Amino acid sequence: MSDPIRVGFLRGIVMRAPSITGTTDFYTELWGLKVARSAEGVTYLRGTGEEPFIYGLKDGDSYGIEYVHFGMDDRAEMDALYDHVTAKGAQTLGKPAVFDDPIGGYGFEVLDPDHRRLRFTTDLEMKAQVDEYAYPRKVSHVVLNTPDMDGLEKWYQDILGFRTSDYSADMMVFMRCNRDHHSIALVRAQYPSVNHVAFEMPDLDSFMRGIGRMKQKGQVPSWGPGRHGPGNNPFAYFVSPSGFVIEFTAELQQIDEETHEAKVWSRTDPDSMDRWMTAGPPTPAQRAVMAGRPDAGFPDLAKA
Repeated sequence: MSDPIRVGFLRGIVMRAPSITGTTDFYTELWGLKVARSAEGVTYLRGTGEEPFIYGLKDGDSYGIEYVHFGMDDRAEMDALYDHVTAKGAQTLGKPAVFDDPIGGYGFEVLDPDHRRLRFTTDLEMKAQVDEYAYPRKVSHVVLNTPDMDGLEKWYQDILGFRTSDYSADMMVFMRCNRDHHSIALVRAQYPSVNHVAFEMPDLDSFMRGIGRMKQKGQVPSWGPGRHGPGNNPFAYFVSPSGFVIEFTAELQQIDEETHEAKVWSRTDPDSMDRWMTAGPPTPAQRAVMAGRPDAGFPDLAKA
């Protein structure tokens, strides 16, 4: 029996907002990223890991996700994934090819049921990893709001091979494509939008020092620090200048595929929401900003 076709790993995300490239200094001087590439209306930022970029800023007329970026190990796996998703009836935006942009790479794009663009690449020009204390290494996970959490969970399972790691009551599902407890999480919501993007620090000391760096520069967490139940990862949330929620995290749970069973975590037990009992529940203001602004995605492409 052949192995199932699955997405390899999360690379990062590109966000879209009016004049968002004008906020680059926030990410380089405070958050701890470095400019990797830039072009007219777009800036690509890298962490200390090997990825050529992990977070992109693209100027646009609306607020939302330009694309979520995933990786595959080689062209053979990429072509196999493309054949799989097209056989399943997913909306692709062209056959695998080399992307003509500053990042490049070989791959293709697909729209999920909420019309989010997902990009898959291989053959990128990887960078040497840098051991730099208290600076983000990679994007740990992306959390998406959706009006059809159950349907989208099934789509990520059937089309992209994600596995469900845990649930937060009936309001949130955590999904993995590799051993990381979750690379994608879905939140039941009124409309599609981005909930938050989490950046992985090398260890717990780096996590706390990153919070300290932000506080020294006048930026305090909007929620946290604390430690989540699902994923067992520490969290500290901030709000970017464009109004997107971003998170420092570390030590995300690594899944043993042979033994792990998905668990339903309570949303009313404080210890399930914050195992350290330091952060408390999110405030109404925090919940509002994590609800995000409605993101129509790519409706014109979806109808093509």
